[in-house]
Amino acid sequence: MTEPKRSFRLTRRTATRVAGWAAALLALGATLGPATAQKTGNKVDLALVLAVDISISMDRHERETQRRGYASAFRDPAVIRAFTAGFHGRIVVTYVEWGGQGDQTVLIGWTLIDTPSAARAVANRLDALPRGRAHYTALGDALYFAADRFADLPYSPVRRVIDVSGDGVNNEGLRVDIARDLVTEQGIVINGLPLVLEPDGRITILDVPNLDLYYEDCVIGGPGAFALPIRRAEDLAAGIRTKLLLEVAGPEATLHPAALLQETGTTTRVPCTIGEARRGVVPQDAPHRLNRRPRPSD
Repeated sequence: MTEPKRSFRLTRRTATRVAGWAAALLALGATLGPATAQKTGNKVDLALVLAVDISISMDRHERETQRRGYASAFRDPAVIRAFTAGFHGRIVVTYVEWGGQGDQTVLIGWTLIDTPSAARAVANRLDALPRGRAHYTALGDALYFAADRFADLPYSPVRRVIDVSGDGVNNEGLRVDIARDLVTEQGIVINGLPLVLEPDGRITILDVPNLDLYYEDCVIGGPGAFALPIRRAEDLAAGIRTKLLLEVAGPEATLHPAALLQETGTTTRVPCTIGEARRGVVPQDAPHRLNRRPRPSD
């Protein structure tokens, strides 16, 4: 098992400043984009898997807020401009919801976004999708499943990114740090949106207060990888918007302004198997064959 790869994280005090910097970078790209975009063949600037937690620890309000946050982001003018600001002027996205072991569902297959109407169409589909719920948290399996989606990709991307959100630690299935290493070794970047939400009185043995540190040390990886913690449900939409802006901007946005970022070390501050230990299950050290569930909206 290799040591966790070095990555970068957003400091909580500067998330807004980083988002502003990324938006400015993308605005410049948008200004230049129409003259230089190469919308030919199957080339895209980014292939992005949105991997969204719907485990039982997410209550109905949180799941609804999360879904609306993604839909709102795909309608946001700055985000839409960012999608078409790159050299190729387009990206592709797929939307996956996940929970326990073997419980991952592709709700929106690979979709090309090259116009505002295409982005808004994704938002409309998110609004119309059925709401799901799952048990337990197989975060390692979710990463492994998300990486496998690139095998079905009908486009040639400059970058491949997994955007994983969740409010808990891995507590069954493939060890999350092993999954991270398997994924990043393929040249795929993993960014995290840990939902470090205020307790609602239902604290259990599976709750971990330092979820943001867990994501930084055990989940994210690859050049420019970052974790953006969300501490209040009402901040989810803004956090999702910020995260998408940074992901579309690429490593330049998360690596350049050194004053706004902190480099994490190679020592884990939260054990990567803390969830399995608390549940009393043995961590799985080797990947297994993941069951691919039906895709109800493709």
